[in-house]
Amino acid sequence: MSQNDTIAAISAGAPRFEPGHVWLAGAGPGHPRYLTLEVADALSKADCIVYDALVSPEVLAFATAAELHFAGKRGGKPSATQDNITASLIELARAGKKVLRLKGGDPFIFGRGGEEAEALVKAGIPFRILPGMTSSLAALASARIPATMRGISRSITLATGHAAGTEDDLDWRALAKLGEPIIVYMGLKMIGEISRLLIDGGLSPSTPTAVLMAATTPDERLLVATLDTVEREVERQDFSAPALIVIGDIVTMRDLLSQEPAP
Repeated sequence: MSQNDTIAAISAGAPRFEPGHVWLAGAGPGHPRYLTLEVADALSKADCIVYDALVSPEVLAFATAAELHFAGKRGGKPSATQDNITASLIELARAGKKVLRLKGGDPFIFGRGGEEAEALVKAGIPFRILPGMTSSLAALASARIPATMRGISRSITLATGHAAGTEDDLDWRALAKLGEPIIVYMGLKMIGEISRLLIDGGLSPSTPTAVLMAATTPDERLLVATLDTVEREVERQDFSAPALIVIGDIVTMRDLLSQEPAP
């Protein structure tokens, strides 16, 4: 069975993409190989695609006939507001378009997909959720760092770091007391503050810490440090967003899993 036949078979059993409907979809971490077949099929059927800054050109290339509407939001840069994005989805749907709202990663993992779905419900717009591979799991797999590992971790915490040090922040000291790995999205600018709060909460300064930048893309980079040195290493090695921070002993598995097989 060819790739097109596979997608067609999946599409045959799926709900129809109807005019006036919005599908909230996850594009995965960047490289098109991480697209689900359902999202790849939706890209070929949409009339218009409202996409985020983290959706790669290679993914958008699957949308050969759709109008493209950029709605990227990047820290420190001019960006569309969430209200404007939601209003655009509703306006396009009411104009009879098949609207694909395409987000990096998964729409329900720090993608504000829940807020957009809520707005669509209130506006009476039919919608579906098409999950995508969240960037943290793909990035960890790419770096050969297991998210969970018997004897090392019993759980993981997915956290957002953009509000570190503010009134809306997480209780990092409480997370430190769990002693389990933490994966931080959108935390690169606040990595120093996050590290200090975790150390204040009892996490050892020598806790292994990795930063995964632009995972699965041609710009992918990785650094491995410790909790008390990671801020300095990020600056020294000139790392930039998008990046994920991985904190915990699971980072130590990378050296073992990256070894070349014995001849």
